Amino acid sequence: MAFVSTFAPLVCIVAFHHARGPEIESWFGVEGGSDPAVDNDWSFLPFMALSDGSHASTEDFSYFTLRQRRTDVHPTSSVFGISCTRQMDAGELLYRPADVTRSTVQKAVVVVADNPQYFGQLREKLSIVTRAWFAQRDFSDVDILKKFQESLAKSLQDTEDDRDQYLGKYPKRARVEVNIHLPSQAFHYENSYTNPELDSYEKNLVMPTSLKTSERSSLLSYMGLPLQLFGKGSLLGPYTPLQQLDILADYGTKSYIVGSTNSLLLQQKDRYSDILINLDESSISITSPSLRNALTLSPADRRWIDFLTVTVSDTWDERNPSQPKSYGYLGSEEFIRLQFEEYLLALLSSVKYNLYLNSHPSPIPLPNIEGDPSIDFNPDWVQAWRQTSSFALFASHTDSHLFDIVEPRHPTAGTLSLDDIQRRVSLQIQSLHLDERFASSKDLLGKHLATGQKKVTSVFNTVWADIEDFQRRRGEEQKSIAAQTADSTASSPPPTRFPRPPDLSLAQASVTAAGHKAGAYISSWGTWASERRKGWGRNENDPVAVVTGKVGDGAGMWKVREGEEGVGRSRDWGKVVEGERERKSPAGKDLSRGRREERGGDGIGRLDA
Repeated sequence: MAFVSTFAPLVCIVAFHHARGPEIESWFGVEGGSDPAVDNDWSFLPFMALSDGSHASTEDFSYFTLRQRRTDVHPTSSVFGISCTRQMDAGELLYRPADVTRSTVQKAVVVVADNPQYFGQLREKLSIVTRAWFAQRDFSDVDILKKFQESLAKSLQDTEDDRDQYLGKYPKRARVEVNIHLPSQAFHYENSYTNPELDSYEKNLVMPTSLKTSERSSLLSYMGLPLQLFGKGSLLGPYTPLQQLDILADYGTKSYIVGSTNSLLLQQKDRYSDILINLDESSISITSPSLRNALTLSPADRRWIDFLTVTVSDTWDERNPSQPKSYGYLGSEEFIRLQFEEYLLALLSSVKYNLYLNSHPSPIPLPNIEGDPSIDFNPDWVQAWRQTSSFALFASHTDSHLFDIVEPRHPTAGTLSLDDIQRRVSLQIQSLHLDERFASSKDLLGKHLATGQKKVTSVFNTVWADIEDFQRRRGEEQKSIAAQTADSTASSPPPTRFPRPPDLSLAQASVTAAGHKAGAYISSWGTWASERRKGWGRNENDPVAVVTGKVGDGAGMWKVREGEEGVGRSRDWGKVVEGERERKSPAGKDLSRGRREERGGDGIGRLDA
């Protein structure tokens, strides 16, 4: 028989003492002056309420779980806590206690309840109450906290059927990985979060025998929801202080989801985590290689999460994140929650249909379903889930033909379309902030172009001004010259155009010298070519004569080499005379064929016949 919970919400104050550290100051809502922390061994509650790093912010919130011991009224179960931490300058206090020795005072107001489904709206109320209590500047006045606890007990009864079922807001541009499920409905039944030894959900679970499709709760229960995520050997710690790390490493702890603000877990992530989600860097690291394939999104999964992310991003309101900027259903909390609910129902139905196809020798396929629809949910993930105790409990407590109730089809099943590609590219641009980078580059380029345009315009204006100044000065000079010429013309007769005949002797001398040089060069070249032709008719053993030297240099130096071609053997055998150059071969032949070189008066050698 299931026990009926009669746990009333509790409120307490946690303060940071300079010598003893975090400690509980007082409780509100308890009977007979009892201390729930002592009765239930909540020694870690002060460390959970005052999280590491909370002193760095004006206001900070922390979520945590606690274990409630068994009594005659209720069994061993889990309870949930939320705290709001603030701090103020100690000099602003109207009454400063003697134990306040530091410059700042840090305190947290904590609420402990047996169900976290309404923590979304409770967070807002807790923030208002804590801010008002600090504004009094007198922490001894706790009347506002007493009334707050009384209102909580009454409001829970009045809003039992209208609770805001979420733990927090949907973050902007959050990448929700479909394969890491944490359905909000699980909190309504699951009672085994705080200790790996607890397993009350499985013990009290009964297979439903009836279904009312008009009632949402009946449909979810018949489909096997909520799935058991935290059974025997599992732990949930939204905020886990360092004092609880020993529980994570305990042999009896098989799985857990914990949160921390201490960087020590980042340094030892390989020891404590298979999946690490860093909220400061908005990153997800899969440290376990065996989970990489199972956690890869299928094309249909990626299409589904892209649609959800784009919808939330398009309707996000920075000024009021609690509701979409269109004030409509699309992008709201209810919209997001129902999208996940639809996904889970389709997943469970598809897995049941897969079991049916594989377990029957001649299965009768559904008329509108082609093949195995569970493939769209990543077969590696489905296979990994089938090996867990969560799947075993689901399979044993649900009907085998769930696919007759909910169609076994992925919400975004189908082939890849152009819209999918465009959506994916758009999301990649958003995640890489390419729009912002392109915008900054465009602005920078525009600035450089504007600066360059100014510089070019300045240079052009300067050059144009110089040209205009030059034209102006030249015009003035021409006017001055014209005026002087007019005065000179008026006072004297016009001069003779050619007062004397031009002297042509210099021009004739230059022409003559150039002709002499050209003739000398051509004659020397002809002589050399003639000698070469003679050499072509000799035998290989005959000496070869090569004439080298300068023509018309005035020195008349010639050098003749004799020897075999390619050997380089040579000797001087020519004779140089003033005004005449005589060249003979070793056989006594005249190489110049009677030609005689004469030098003119200008020092240029001429070869005459």
